[in-house]
Amino acid sequence: VGEQAASFQEEDSEGLNLGITGHTYVAESGKVIASGKFSVCLSFNPQSTLVATGSMDTTAKLWNIQNGEEVCTLRGHSGEVISLSFNTSGDRIITGSFDHTVVVWDADTGRKVHILIGHCAEISSALFNWDCSLILTGSMDKTCMLWDATNGKCVATLTGHDDEILDSCFDYTGKLIATASADGTARIFSAATRKCIAKLEGHEGEISKISFNPQGNRLLTGSSDKTARIWDAQTGQCLQVLEGHTDEIFSCTFNYKGNIVITGSKDNTCRIWR
Repeated sequence: VGEQAASFQEEDSEGLNLGITGHTYVAESGKVIASGKFSVCLSFNPQSTLVATGSMDTTAKLWNIQNGEEVCTLRGHSGEVISLSFNTSGDRIITGSFDHTVVVWDADTGRKVHILIGHCAEISSALFNWDCSLILTGSMDKTCMLWDATNGKCVATLTGHDDEILDSCFDYTGKLIATASADGTARIFSAATRKCIAKLEGHEGEISKISFNPQGNRLLTGSSDKTARIWDAQTGQCLQVLEGHTDEIFSCTFNYKGNIVITGSKDNTCRIWR
C-alpha cells in the first residue's frame, strides 16, 4: 500500500482525492474537505453528501463534504482498512480489512450491522451489487465470496485463481462478476450460477485492478506488466492493449459514459485514453 490514484466522484462531481495523505479536495476551489492520516481508500455516498476514508490505523471515517467535518469514526477492525464502499441507497457501508473480516455498517448511526467472517487471509475488495442484495469480497486467500446483504450469510465461494485476488467487481446489472489476480489472469463469473464463464489471459504480470464499463460489455484491467487491456466481457477476448506507461499500473477505470479510460501508474503519471 502507498500508491494511490486520483479519483473523482461520478458525473457532476465536486470531490477529488489525491495521494497517500488522504486529503479530499473540492475540485473547483481546491479546499480540503477531509483529511485522514494514512488513508488508503475512499468512497463517496450516492448523494454526494459524505465521503468515507479507510486508514492504516484500522479505522474508517465518514466526512461531511460540505464543511469537511468528521461525522463519525467506524471502529472495530484490528488491521488496516484497505477497501470500503457504500451501497447504492447510501444507508450502508462496508469495510474490508487486513484482519480477514468485512464489516457492514449503518451509515446513519455508525453502528455495526454484520461482521462477515469466512476468508482466511487479508481482504482486498468489498462491494455491494446494484440492488444491494449481495456483497462481493475478494481476498488474498485466492477466493471471492458472495454474501447475502440482508443476513450477512455466505452464499457462495468463487474459486479457480492460483494466487491472491487483488480486485473484484460487479457489472452494473449485478449479473456478472469479474476478478483480478496476482496469477496474471482475470475471470468472469455468472452471479446467478456462480460458475466461471470466461478466463482473461494475456497480461505478463499480476492484475491489480479490474472494472466494467457502464454498458457492461467491456472490462478494463491494469497490470504490473505496465499495460492496461480492454476485453470483451462476454467472450473474454482481448480487444485492445493500452501501452505507454513505464512502470506498473495500479489503478484504472472507465468514465461514466464508458468512452474514456484513465490509468494510474507507479511511473508517477496518469494517462487518459479515448
